[in-house]
Amino acid sequence: MHRRNLLKAGAAAAALPGLARAAPARRPPNFIVILCDDLGYGDIEPYGGAIPTPALARMAREGLVATSYYAPANLCTPSRAGLLTGRYPVRTGLGFEVIFADDDRKLPHSERTIADALKPAGYVSGLFGKWHLGHQGADWLPTTYGFDAYFGIPYSHDMSPLSLWAADAAHPKGVSGPVDYAALQQQFQAHAESFIEQARDRPFFVELAFSAPHLPEHPDARFKGTSKQGPYGDTVRELDALVGRLMDRLRTLKLERDTYVIFTSDNGPWFEGSAGPLRGRKGGGADDGGYRVPFLVWAPGRVKPGRRSDAILSGVDILPTLCALAGVAPPAGVELDGVDQSRVWLAGAPSARDEIVLFNNEDVIGIRTQRWKYVAASYYRSLTLNFEQIGSYLQLYDETQGAENYSVAATYPEAAADLRGRLHRAADRYKPFKRGVPPAVARLLRAVQAGQRQD
Repeated sequence: MHRRNLLKAGAAAAALPGLARAAPARRPPNFIVILCDDLGYGDIEPYGGAIPTPALARMAREGLVATSYYAPANLCTPSRAGLLTGRYPVRTGLGFEVIFADDDRKLPHSERTIADALKPAGYVSGLFGKWHLGHQGADWLPTTYGFDAYFGIPYSHDMSPLSLWAADAAHPKGVSGPVDYAALQQQFQAHAESFIEQARDRPFFVELAFSAPHLPEHPDARFKGTSKQGPYGDTVRELDALVGRLMDRLRTLKLERDTYVIFTSDNGPWFEGSAGPLRGRKGGGADDGGYRVPFLVWAPGRVKPGRRSDAILSGVDILPTLCALAGVAPPAGVELDGVDQSRVWLAGAPSARDEIVLFNNEDVIGIRTQRWKYVAASYYRSLTLNFEQIGSYLQLYDETQGAENYSVAATYPEAAADLRGRLHRAADRYKPFKRGVPPAVARLLRAVQAGQRQD
């Protein structure tokens, strides 16, 4: 296949092995994870957002809305590593900041991704969109991590130099080409749809990893000026339309009752976007605005329509949950931090986990249980304030009361002590996995500090 053709919409699925075989009598379900970049809790209608998102509103009416879902991290790279591996990112060496253009870090090949985990059940897998788990060396492509096809960009679309990559069985080393920023989300979607059509007779796993609404915004021309929230709102409207188009495509292919569609975000909003009633934003320590993001599950005939759940869920739970739904055991010999939450999805059961550990880079900074949230530290100007060292500033929040505006540590000292103990036990557990500041991050920090001194 010619390089130019591979980069065109739909071509990435063409070389997949075995797609023409007949479907088994009782096949496992398909899975599509739609992962937005920097979408906030309050950006879409199902969570009270002001941007019109009719497709997502319909998805919510026809499926599950989870109100206490936490991304695996408050930044992109660690969050994506956690979602794909079912492990807190500190374990993978990708727990500190994000991978920069001159950064040689990547997801270790010893890690088992969702694509790897589902292969024993006969799944084919494709990743379309933003990767951001490494881009240097000969084996960085998602096709070296269990995926059968890839079409996308290696990191965020605000980083440079940026190229568009495609890889499949016929092109294991991948081919690259120029980027049309305004067309990216449409291209990701087109390749995902083509893959789904090619794979419809086999169980498949697709990660549709939009690189939007991460700044700067590049909405398609058809959506410019269609919202009251500027280019950011226009971009969210475009993503909503793409979700609606995907759901319609599944119906046309008669796959809607064989498919789970999960819609979420890698972390909270950055300098634009809405965290709704939540405190903080992307990268902001343990505050909910950086971690707590939309999470919708749509599976007609499997997930009850119109259900809302406040069960605590984590992005590291996705791998074991999909394995359970597919009837396949999680990867052998791998210690997962995620748990199977299929009963929450299917039966509205309470969460299968007792707590969620929240990290700021590689440090344990917060613990969330079903009722309580304990925060050990936060930022103030150029300082990191350790509330435990200050003493009288202990931060315990009652999550049944909504936003994290008032600490109730003095009112509930036993709960504060319990959560504090949990946090310190978690810190001890994950301390051996810490790697420290990566060289690329250290170089960037030195450059920033040098620039500040010159000013």
